[in-house]
Amino acid sequence: MDPFRNLDFLRVTEAAALASSRWVGKGERDAADLAACEAMRRELNSMEMAATIVIGEGERDEAPMLFIGEQLGSATGARVQIAVDPLEGTNLCANGTPNAIAVLAATLEDEGFLLHAPDCYMEKLVVGPECAGIVDITLPPRVNARLMSKALGKDVDELIIGILERPRHEELIAELRATGCRVHLVPDGDLSVAIAALDPDSGVDGLMGVGGAPEGVITAAAVLCTGGEMQARLRFQNEDQKRRADAMIDGDPERVLHTADLARGPVIFAATGVTSGDLLRGVRFRRGMALTESIVMRSASRVIRRIETTHLLPERRSAG
Repeated sequence: MDPFRNLDFLRVTEAAALASSRWVGKGERDAADLAACEAMRRELNSMEMAATIVIGEGERDEAPMLFIGEQLGSATGARVQIAVDPLEGTNLCANGTPNAIAVLAATLEDEGFLLHAPDCYMEKLVVGPECAGIVDITLPPRVNARLMSKALGKDVDELIIGILERPRHEELIAELRATGCRVHLVPDGDLSVAIAALDPDSGVDGLMGVGGAPEGVITAAAVLCTGGEMQARLRFQNEDQKRRADAMIDGDPERVLHTADLARGPVIFAATGVTSGDLLRGVRFRRGMALTESIVMRSASRVIRRIETTHLLPERRSAG
């Protein structure tokens, strides 16, 4: 019997997306994040499982809920490890800009693995199945771009690479543009664009650059489900981060990490759009209802589902 059968993680990300969507464009990033966290935690606690947060809002002294090590669920049923980002792109939500999502990855504790990544940066290279086994993060980006274009049957100037818009990426952007490659810059949150790179219909062919390590693990769960490839290297800003990584990761923490080093075994990935973007449409309100779009993936079956849901809303009194 499938231990995941009765664990409906879709409603968890939908609840977080619906809650945070009330704050889209209001400039209140903390309020949006809190709403998403409360809704996600409430849904996780209602499920029949013994779950542990392995990637969440931070350590216990940094976060009141969904902190690393927090126990959730009924404490009966499947033992599950969960990585969450209740609102990936808090600034995107607050400003009403694209690519804010609610996202979750889960695996069975005894059969799977999600890296308990240190809170540091991670250099990432994410590609879809067509380019798996072709790219190499140790090669110059221009070389990987040419390898990708050949594998995809495209000219280099037809390739689109997603990159976080940060000063640290100026050389990377210049190198790719010099090859003729097109660059899709995103202001915040590389997770949504990384997952879009796994979808041949998204228009994004890959992700390069440095972002958050915890988000990298959640990305790896999606990569595992789709048959794509992820390569990564941790990047430390100080010696304390490196010492923490030494204690958390087997082997050299500065080595190249592959998908299986970040996520393996039976994994479920779920994401729901908050604001419309490269991956999903955001929450849309109609009279008495809200519409959501989500994606759910399973590594065991390699099944990927896009789900549109209509949520009938309780009556609300008009203002004034």
